Amino acid sequence: MPAERLLPTEEAAQLIELTREIAAAELAPRAARAEAEEDFPRGMFRLLGRSGLLGLPYPEDAGGGGQPYEVYLQVLEEIAAVWASVAVGVSVHTLACYPVAAFGDDEQRERLPELLGGGLLGGYALSEAHAGSDAAALSTRAVRDGDSYVITGTKSWITHGGEADFYVLFARTSDEGSRGISALLIDGAVEGMSAGPPERKMGLTGSTTAELRFDGARVPVTRRIGAEGQGFPIALSALDSGRLGIAACAVGLAQGALDEAVAYARQRVQFGRPIIEHQGLGFLLADMAAAVESARATYLEAARRRDRGLPFARQASIAKLVATDAAMRVTTDAVQVLGGFGYTRDFPVERFLREAKVMQIFEGTNQIQRMVIARHLAR
Repeated sequence: MPAERLLPTEEAAQLIELTREIAAAELAPRAARAEAEEDFPRGMFRLLGRSGLLGLPYPEDAGGGGQPYEVYLQVLEEIAAVWASVAVGVSVHTLACYPVAAFGDDEQRERLPELLGGGLLGGYALSEAHAGSDAAALSTRAVRDGDSYVITGTKSWITHGGEADFYVLFARTSDEGSRGISALLIDGAVEGMSAGPPERKMGLTGSTTAELRFDGARVPVTRRIGAEGQGFPIALSALDSGRLGIAACAVGLAQGALDEAVAYARQRVQFGRPIIEHQGLGFLLADMAAAVESARATYLEAARRRDRGLPFARQASIAKLVATDAAMRVTTDAVQVLGGFGYTRDFPVERFLREAKVMQIFEGTNQIQRMVIARHLAR
């Protein structure tokens, strides 16, 4: 059954209904095959773009949808309940647009309608093989040469790597630790940049993840976002919002698993009655429902703080931690409810379980989220 939502406006309710229609008619029939064939769903992003769903949390005068994060995240959740790779892609695209919207100069912000219009897809190039959780240790360099930066190095685990039309790249412009990192807006086809082969992943196989390799790529200085050396705080600010996106994706994934488990338990008969009427299964499903709704309430609280201009970094880390741990637990239990069928690829809960695991890893592992929360508590 669909999630029950308390939405702030009639327009928001219409957006949710539109998203559900697209999910049922366009995403659901394609998801399983695309994931099995590791087929990047670029056409689905174009469809969502034409439907106005790729720029929801940005101002209308910048080409966005003018929606609060509270609404955008629930749209994202509806997509994730059907196809997590697409939902994560929308979240990453939104993350990639944030530095330009929040820190870009007037000329860069003039590009926002193009970035948000639905025809382009963005990527966020922060992580490196030896600088994942410790992002301040990144080593990709951008050396000033006249009116350009010359970039050398390798980025790892980049969602949409080799597929995106633009990236926000974080590179070292000095040796001053976290103060020596700058943010650059680069085109996806810039000369001197190449993508490695897609990673062979456990889940989210429809979402391309690859290395980006830079061998003397030149990027105009005018593409630097913010001041030189301001890249690390820009990256952290973007990740606060990005973690809410992943929290919503995780809740959507868990909701999809719960829906499949409930539907199966209603029709599967054992010992003369549907298994949902057996207390052991009924209580398991009740715990799954409680986990999903609790996680949803947690990310919505953080989103509402963001929408009101209140500090939300701690709440975003809590939401990411709670929601992704819940998704792992709920998808595992969904497989258990379906028994042997749940362990086969004939039912989507097996895929949901594989997809849930990475939610605990990217956008900052859940161990990092605990560190962030503890540091806030210590202040």
